[in-house]
Amino acid sequence: MTADTPTGALSPPRSRMPPLLAAVRPRQWTKNLLVIGAPLVSGRLFEAGVLRATAVAFGSLCLAASCTYLINDVHDVDEDRGHPLKRYRPVASGRLSRRWALVAAGIAGSAALVLAGTAGPPLTALVALYLAITIGYTLRLRREPILDLVAVATGFLLRGAAGGVGAGIPVSSWFLLVAGFGSLFLVSGKRYAELVGHERREGGRATLVRYTPGYLRFVWASAATLTIVAYALWANAVYLVRDEGSWALWSLLPFLIGLLRYAYEVDRGLAEAPEELLLHDRLLQVVGLVWLVMLAVGAGGMDLGA
Repeated sequence: MTADTPTGALSPPRSRMPPLLAAVRPRQWTKNLLVIGAPLVSGRLFEAGVLRATAVAFGSLCLAASCTYLINDVHDVDEDRGHPLKRYRPVASGRLSRRWALVAAGIAGSAALVLAGTAGPPLTALVALYLAITIGYTLRLRREPILDLVAVATGFLLRGAAGGVGAGIPVSSWFLLVAGFGSLFLVSGKRYAELVGHERREGGRATLVRYTPGYLRFVWASAATLTIVAYALWANAVYLVRDEGSWALWSLLPFLIGLLRYAYEVDRGLAEAPEELLLHDRLLQVVGLVWLVMLAVGAGGMDLGA
């Protein structure tokens, strides 16, 4: 999603990546790995049909996200040219024309819907909704406080549900609650880091000047609390109905450690680019791996719709 782009982490291009490839931002595709969420929790990720549907969901969202990135770069070309870092983007720098960027955006968006269609109408509808929200964010919503946070958080939530939707796996309210509140925590933490960092002084997001650090701290602290509570209630429910459910209950420990570690980085103003932080923080990686293993054992085979 355009909103997820770590603009504060951008730097002058050092690779020889073709302009079009650079413009679709392949590094941002890692966010779409969230599609494995529902299949993993259900314990069905490695079933042939589910794995295929999950891969289709991943590919569809990558294409949809790239469509939005291209539209965003065309829409913001004049603003980006005055930014010390964004001016190196292919469209802003003139390496990719606006016309070809829009053509590529149309192709990517169409391909996303066609690919999603191979997994069925539900995934097609989800990808269409993702495109509508992200394009709406680029054109208007990002300039509206609160709505910009909700729009970006919804993008993360749709990613998390896409694998289950594509594979026909029922997605429970517990999954949606944890994913929804967790997404809001990530997004508000990102905005907080941008606000207290250098982004505001370098022509950052339009809504930043309308937020205060205190308000954003309130939002991400509230979202973190709700995420923990929802996860704890879900883990306890699994514990009560499954022999292996104690693993789900114990998974609350690494989940809590990981969330607190991330909150620590948010408070230091170092969470402008969540994906970069996750890729370079060894403790978060280890804790995350332990959590995933415990989660898979504790909840594997459980009907998410139950």
